[in-house]
Order: sequence, then structure tokens, then C-alpha cells
Amino acid sequence: MGRTGYTCIRHVFCSLNVLIWLCACGILGAGLWLRLAYSGYTTLVPHYSFASADSLLLAAGCVTFVIAFFGCCGAWFQSRCMLITYFFLVILMFLGESMLGTLAFIFREHLSKSLKDELLFGIEKHYNLTREPGTLPAIWDHIHTEFHCCGVRDYTDWFRIDAWPTEDRVPDSCCIQRERYCGRLGPGERNKEHWYQEGCATAIQMWLVTRLHVVGTVGLVVAFLQLFGQVASMILFCTVRHKRSSHTYKSYDTANT
Repeated sequence: MGRTGYTCIRHVFCSLNVLIWLCACGILGAGLWLRLAYSGYTTLVPHYSFASADSLLLAAGCVTFVIAFFGCCGAWFQSRCMLITYFFLVILMFLGESMLGTLAFIFREHLSKSLKDELLFGIEKHYNLTREPGTLPAIWDHIHTEFHCCGVRDYTDWFRIDAWPTEDRVPDSCCIQRERYCGRLGPGERNKEHWYQEGCATAIQMWLVTRLHVVGTVGLVVAFLQLFGQVASMILFCTVRHKRSSHTYKSYDTANT
């Protein structure tokens, strides 16, 4: 490979991984912020708190940070060891994504039921009347308001939970026009007409369906970056090996390229 082509690939590859590394730092920051400011996410699905939004962001940020570090340093210092490590890490990440995607598709019905059961358990056992920012009640209030829904399946999910074991009522955020105590049943149960009738599981599912094009675009971009990273890392790996065995290796020194 000519010097210009090699230098171009190395610089583009290095710059791309610096950008990914910065994105990983942003993902880690978002995960830490959610962990500290919105601890209620862990009680949305109590038995699977490791799969909460903050935990997933922290895990994704750490993995991306490590992979981008090897890619950037491998290209900049022309380290064959780092480049081959980067190549295998990207392959492992791709295989992991494929396996998780396949399993999620195969067991989608079971996963959907388990998620609903966990959300219901969180409502019944962990919901309280505290409205501190980041707590479970505040998160459910935000979900109700954002998606115009109530409960997981419907508003009856809130009846006789541990927070109000003798009442058939809902949080005030379930009301179409929110007012104080609007979630309590009035005479003749007329207040039900002013509550959101749709469950949040259905509302969020429809929200995701209407944005499948965004999900598909993100998936294609990630797949392209992974493919480009694998091809570029192998080109650099082979070129560095060739240059080190060549008498012209000094002319390609890092300081000159």
C-alpha cells in the first residue's frame, strides 16, 4: 500500500475511534447521571435491576470505551498487538449483539410477559407516596404524562397496591387533566372517565413501532462502523507487518505521518 493511502486510512481510523471514545465517555456520563439522579429505575424491574437503564448505559459505555481505546492507540502507535486485539473485540461484540438479538426474537413473548410481571411487581411492592425527583413514583408520573397511559396493562394495575391497600385509585398523573386527588374514585366511580384508559406497555410499544426507521438507521450505522473498523484494523495490521520487514520502514515513522 502506498504511503498516502496508508496514512489516510490510519488517520481516518484513529479519528473515528477518538470520536467513538468521546461518545463512550458521554454514555458513561449519562449512565452515572441516571444512577445518581434517577435511582427509581432500579425498582421499575426489581428482580432485574442489573438491566435498568443506568446499568445498561454504564455497561455499553465501558465496552465502547475499551474497544475505542485499543483502536485509537493501535492506529496511532502502529501497534500490531492493539490492532489485533481491537479486531477480535469488535468480532466478539458483533457476535454478542447477534446472539442477544436472536435470543430476544425467539423468546420475545416470554420476555414481554416477564417484563410486564416485573413492572407490576414494582408497582405493587415498591411504589410509595414520596414524590422526590428520581424516585419510582416520579418516574411513573413521567411515563404516564409522556405516553398518555396508566399502569402496565391498564389503570386497574394500581388498585389496592401496598401504597393504598384498601383503595381502588390511581396516581394523579393518570388523569387526562391532572388535579389534586383526581386519581381517587368519586361517587358512582365517575372519575374513571377522566383517566387514561390505555396501558403503558401498549403505548410504549406503539411509540417504538412508529420509530422503527430510527432504530433501523442506528443499527445500520453501528454495523457499518463495526465492518469499517474490522477491515481498517486488518489493513493496518498487515501493512505495519509489511513495513517493519521492509527497508523503507523508517520513512513511515509515526512522527512523519
